[in-house]
Amino acid sequence: MIDITFAKKHNLSNESAESWPPIVSSTDYARLRQYALNDELADELDRAIVVHKEQVPEDVVTMHARCIYVDERLGTQREIELVYPSEADPTAGKISVLTPVGSALLGLRVGQEIAWDFPDGSVRRLKVAAVSQAAR
Repeated sequence: MIDITFAKKHNLSNESAESWPPIVSSTDYARLRQYALNDELADELDRAIVVHKEQVPEDVVTMHARCIYVDERLGTQREIELVYPSEADPTAGKISVLTPVGSALLGLRVGQEIAWDFPDGSVRRLKVAAVSQAAR
């Protein structure tokens, strides 16, 4: 695991997601590896900075965090909670980490954005506008 202070020392917190790896807690990382048959999720986990749960900054999209993101291509904003597949309920805003949006947002910080391929062949640019953590 990496000490998250590395990112703070190098002022990497607001770079685009393409140039800075996602931040994932060791607990989430271990559980998410079970689902890594999804190529996009596996790719994100392969490049993730894995840290102790206490070291994950408050502004990072983690499992069970609520976040507001902007789909810059569509010009829409949406609030979701990132959840494990068995907890997904799109009508309640609970989005599985295995969906394109879920895999794209995992580990991003407020202000970061990422271009992501969607099943319909489109590429969307998603930007994290806000994050609210579940009770730790």
